[in-house]
Amino acid sequence: PSVPISQLFPDGNYPVGQEMDYRTAKDRFTSEEARTLDRLHNDIYAEARQAAEAHRQTRKYMQSWIKPGMTMIEICEELEKTARALIGENGLKAGLAFPTGCSRNHCAAHYTPNHGDNTVLLYDDVTKFDFGTHINGRIIDCAWTCAFNPKYDKLIEAVRDATNTGIKAAGIDVQLCEIGAAIQEVMESYEVEIDGKTYQVKSIRNLNGHSIAPYRIHAGKTVPIVKGGDATVMEENEFYAIETFGSTGRGQVHDDMDVSHYMKNFDAGYIPLRLQSSKQLLNTVNTNFGTLAFCKRWLDRTGATKYQMALKDLCDKGIVEAYPPLCDIKGCYTAQFEHTIVLRPTCKEVISRGDDY
Repeated sequence: PSVPISQLFPDGNYPVGQEMDYRTAKDRFTSEEARTLDRLHNDIYAEARQAAEAHRQTRKYMQSWIKPGMTMIEICEELEKTARALIGENGLKAGLAFPTGCSRNHCAAHYTPNHGDNTVLLYDDVTKFDFGTHINGRIIDCAWTCAFNPKYDKLIEAVRDATNTGIKAAGIDVQLCEIGAAIQEVMESYEVEIDGKTYQVKSIRNLNGHSIAPYRIHAGKTVPIVKGGDATVMEENEFYAIETFGSTGRGQVHDDMDVSHYMKNFDAGYIPLRLQSSKQLLNTVNTNFGTLAFCKRWLDRTGATKYQMALKDLCDKGIVEAYPPLCDIKGCYTAQFEHTIVLRPTCKEVISRGDDY
C-alpha cells in the first residue's frame, strides 16, 4: 500500500469509526442540537479519521508481512515507510506521531530498536506493536499484540476483552476510576496456561490510557487499568487512548534497557543553551518533531550525527524527556491492545476500530 489516504478519498469523507451510544449522559441535547454541535467539529473528526485510515491500512499490511526471523529494525522500517506513504508525510502537518513500539515478552512498552540493534523476532515472542499517525497534530494512538505461537491466544484474548471493556465504560461525565475498575475486573477474570503453568492475568498497575490533545500524546488525564484511580470525569469532545496491558508477571513495570524514545517537554519555556551542538539538536527536534515523540533512528534519518552529548544535555535541562522501555519481570509475558476514541456530543466514536481489532 503506497497511495496516500487523501487520494483514496478525494472528497475528504473518510471512513467513520465505530459509533457507540453513551450509557450515561444520553439526553443532554435534542438530537438537532447535538447534530449541530457534531458538525461544528467536523474538520477535527475528518483529520482524525484520515489518520485512522492510514493506521488501519498500515497495520493490515504489516500483520500479513511480519514473520519470525526478521530483525526488529527491518520490521519498524517497513511499517514506518508504509505509514509515511499512506499518511502523506508532510513536515509537522502530517506524519508519524511517535516511534514504532515493538516491545517483546516481559517488556511492555517504549522499546524500539536503535541503530545497530540486531534483535530478531522469534516464533515464541509476544510483541506489542504500538504506532501512531497524525494529521495536523490529531493523533491516532493504537496498538495490537502479535504472537505466532497459539499458546498465547488466551492472554491476548484477555487483554483485547479488557480494552473493549474500557471502551464500553468510557463516556461523557464518566469517572476515570470507574473505567479502571471495569477493566481490572475483566482482565483478572482470565486464567491462562502457558507451557504447563497457570497464571492469573494481571492488569499492569502503573501503565494507563490517557487523554490526547493536538501534538500532545499525553494531555493530562490518565485512564487507569486498575481500581482506585481518581474521580476526574471525561468531558465532551475529548480524545482518549484507551489501552490496557495484561501480564503473567508481577503486574508492574520498571525502566529497563537502552533508551530509544524521547519527547520535547510540552511546557518547556525558553532555556538558554551554552553548547552549540545542543542548540543545533534542539533546532532539529523543533523542525522535525515539535512536541511529538521521536527516537534515535529518526534523528539519524534527519542527518544528525554525534548527537549523544547534546541529547543528554537537552534531557538534563528538562527540555527533552527520555522515555526508557518499561518492563515487568524477566521471563513473563505481557500483551496490549489500544484504540483512540473521541467523545462526540452525539455518540462515542472508536476512530481507530478496524476489522482486525
